[in-house]
Amino acid sequence: MTADVSHIFENARVAARKLNLVDTETIDKILLAVADEAEKEVDYILQENCRDLALMPKIDPKYDRLMLSRERILGITSDMRKVAGLPSPLGRILASFDRPNGMRIEKVSVPFGVIGIIYEARPNVTFDVFSLCLKSGNVCILKGGSDAQYSNNAIINIINKVLISYGIDSNTATLLPNDHSFTDKLLTAVGQVDLIIPRGSSRLINYVREHALVPVIETGAGICHTYFDSDGDLEKGRNIVFNAKTRRVSVCNALDCLIIHKERLSDLASLCKPLSEKNVLIYADPKAYGALAGKYPESLLQPATDDSFGTEFLDYKMAIKTVDSFEEALAHIARYSSKHSESIITENESHKQRFAHEVDAACVYTNVSTAFTDGGQFGFGAEIGISTQKLHARGPMALPELTTYKYIISGNGQTRQ
Repeated sequence: MTADVSHIFENARVAARKLNLVDTETIDKILLAVADEAEKEVDYILQENCRDLALMPKIDPKYDRLMLSRERILGITSDMRKVAGLPSPLGRILASFDRPNGMRIEKVSVPFGVIGIIYEARPNVTFDVFSLCLKSGNVCILKGGSDAQYSNNAIINIINKVLISYGIDSNTATLLPNDHSFTDKLLTAVGQVDLIIPRGSSRLINYVREHALVPVIETGAGICHTYFDSDGDLEKGRNIVFNAKTRRVSVCNALDCLIIHKERLSDLASLCKPLSEKNVLIYADPKAYGALAGKYPESLLQPATDDSFGTEFLDYKMAIKTVDSFEEALAHIARYSSKHSESIITENESHKQRFAHEVDAACVYTNVSTAFTDGGQFGFGAEIGISTQKLHARGPMALPELTTYKYIISGNGQTRQ
């Protein structure tokens, strides 16, 4: 098995060198062709996706992530076409300057080379990762979860078919077998894989962090808060909370904890009323529980425990924390945030500015739903994940974040004394 894995990685490195020679126009044509082929083969993709879905209980929070539909596939192909239409992130001169001795130094964007992506039950990631990696000149080695094995195989077959038709090495996009041992081999492929990006649960990310010898950019876990301030607008708040919590509960930008100022507890029932239509289970602290008792369905209201806070629910569940002050809200976020997405609902200009300045997260919102933390919504075409760390990339990772740089120095015979 080890020899086979080494062969896969070596093929990827060879493919990366070849990909460096492919012009931007051809890259864009390939992306458009993959989008066209995916739409032509939509029935095949859905058929294989149904095989995956049949093996997962519908009550599993990952079911929604796993499920593809004709509409979702059309959304994916639309994103691929947007990526094709974006400027290439390669060959950009990030800085240039002349030295006193006449040397010319340019800092130029280049691909990482070979990127390994480890992800769970999200077959759309296979398309997203391929499109962004190809556009940025990177080869991708994909390790999807066993929950999506049929879907991922169908997608990679479509991608490889198009690559081969354009004379491109099919090792430009490789899907590793489901065996967990391949994950460990990928994480330790020093000298063969340039970067690992895990995309999924905190459990997955922690495993990658603890076992990887290859450099890692973390993406995924989102423990997201929305603070309804003493000066918050009720109508805005009601719409934002409902959207952030229920648009798609299984994604990392979904709301997990509503923080409310004690002066607005009389509005809490109104703020939460739309949530009952989606059967959202609320874990409320004592003050919030008292404000909701008799006004929110009893079957959907439970007292909060210590575990209710700092939890990424990925389900129709949400915690509520009551605070006595703006400062206490900031402190609660600082304690429990995963540094993904945080939002404030307020008309207080000072609080808007302080929240934006003091909250430590990749994306900080004012009177906006956290559901917008997404590469497509930011105008990036698609995303490879949401980075919650601070080195190299932060927030939605798209084309620029999939490049590094090198210095190109030119001169006329200069030697160092």
